[in-house]
Amino acid sequence: MADRILIVARMAPEKAEEVASIFGASDRTSLPADLGVTRRELFHYQDDLYFHLVEFEGDADHAMAAARVREDFQRLCAELDPLISPYDPETWRSPADATATSFYRWTPQEGV
Repeated sequence: MADRILIVARMAPEKAEEVASIFGASDRTSLPADLGVTRRELFHYQDDLYFHLVEFEGDADHAMAAARVREDFQRLCAELDPLISPYDPETWRSPADATATSFYRWTPQEGV
């Protein structure tokens, strides 16, 4: 079953191109396929909001747990750290603390 996550953070809009470039380089490696990523979309809104939508072939929690121990994922996070900051630094401990909670979903195939 497919799964998705939406990460909410902060990013200066002028950093969007650099962040996209970093993800572009990573997405040309085996990392996305190894984690079952089928789609990634990055958004910025107003002055500093950043949204990162990731869709997975399988369970997102399982994929993220597998990612955390990989050196290539750790390098990716290190490259992004100076560009993206937590939405709420006081409560942030991991990306799970920045993941939005879905409360409604509809598709023509699945209905409500």
